[in-house]
Amino acid sequence: MVFGLILFGLARGGFPEASPDRPIWQYWLASAGTSVVFLLSLLAHEVSHALVARRNGVSVDDITLWLLGGLARLRSEAPSPGAEFRIAGVGPLVSLALGAIFALAAVPVAGLFGTGLAVEALAWLAGINILLALFNALPAAPLDGGRLLRALVWWKTGSRLRATAVATVAGQCLGWALIGIGVYLVVAGTAFSGIWLVVLGWFVTVMATMEGSQARLREQLGGIAVSEAMTPGPETVPATTTVGDFLTDPHYRFRHSAFPVVDAGNTTIGLITLKRADAVPVEDRPSTSVERVSLPLEDVATPQPGDPLARLVPDLQSSPAHRALVLDSGRLVGIVTTSDISRVIARLNPSPAWSRRTL
Repeated sequence: MVFGLILFGLARGGFPEASPDRPIWQYWLASAGTSVVFLLSLLAHEVSHALVARRNGVSVDDITLWLLGGLARLRSEAPSPGAEFRIAGVGPLVSLALGAIFALAAVPVAGLFGTGLAVEALAWLAGINILLALFNALPAAPLDGGRLLRALVWWKTGSRLRATAVATVAGQCLGWALIGIGVYLVVAGTAFSGIWLVVLGWFVTVMATMEGSQARLREQLGGIAVSEAMTPGPETVPATTTVGDFLTDPHYRFRHSAFPVVDAGNTTIGLITLKRADAVPVEDRPSTSVERVSLPLEDVATPQPGDPLARLVPDLQSSPAHRALVLDSGRLVGIVTTSDISRVIARLNPSPAWSRRTL
C-alpha cells in the first residue's frame, strides 16, 4: 500500500510538476525507484531500533512498515531509562542522516546532469526522511519522541508506569489534535489532506492507548511466572484419534475447546481446537486424524514454567489459538489461555465489593 501510494503520487503529480514535458514512462520509472528507496529508508529506521534494542538485551519480534515510519515490536521492556532513550533515539538520527546524505548527493548530481528527475528524486528523499525524523521526534506515544519522553520521565521519577502514562496521554492529545485539524480541513474544502490527517490521528490515538494498556499489563504481571497462571496436567488427545471420534466423545466435547496432541511416545506435537475439527467435512471425519488438522507445535507458544508471564501475553494475543503449551524440558506440564491471565489480573486487582466479602 505504501509503495502504491508513493508511486502513484510521484508519477501522477510530484515529478511531472517539477520536471514537465518528459515521457510518461520516465515518471513511472523514477517514481518506482524512489518508492523502493523510501521503503528501504523506513526499513533502515526500524532496523536501527532493532539492533540497538538487541544490544541492550531486548529482543524484537517483528517490524511493520507504514507511511510515516514503522513499528518494531519489542518482546520486553527496556531494562533502564538509558536503554529506552538509546533505543528510541537512534531511529530519528538514522532518518536525519539519510536525509542529509540524499541532500548532499543531489548537489553533485545537479552539477553533472543539471536539474532533472534524478535531482528531484534525491531532493524528495531528503525532504521525506527529514520530515520522518521530525514527525517521529514529537513527544507523544507511539512515536519515537514518545519513548524519549517516557525515558526522561522514567529517569526523573523512577516510575516506569508513570512515565508510560505521561507518554500515553501525550499521544492521545496529539492524535485528537490531528483529527480535529483534519476535520477542519475537510469542512474547509481540502478533503484529501483532511481525511489523511484524520486517519493519521486515529492511528496515533489507538496505538498510544494500546501501548499504555500493554505497559500497565506488563507492570501488573511483573514478577509472576507462567506456572502461577497455567492449568497443570491438561487433557491430551492421541495423534491417531480420528476427528469423528474427537468430536463425538463427550470426554473431549464437553470439557474444553482445545487440547494438546501427543504422539505414541507421549511427546506433544500440536494443538487441536474444536473449531479446527469442526471445519473438517463430515464425510472426511472418520478417516482424518487430529494430527492432520491440528495446529503444529511451532505455531504455538511454548514457554517454560519459570518464564515471566508478562512476556507470554503478546504471544497469546498473536497466536491463532490464543493458548500456550507449557513445556518443562520438552515435557508438557500445563496450558495457559487468555482467560487464565484474566483471572490472574482479577486476583491482582480485586473489586471493592470482592474485597469487602473477603474481609
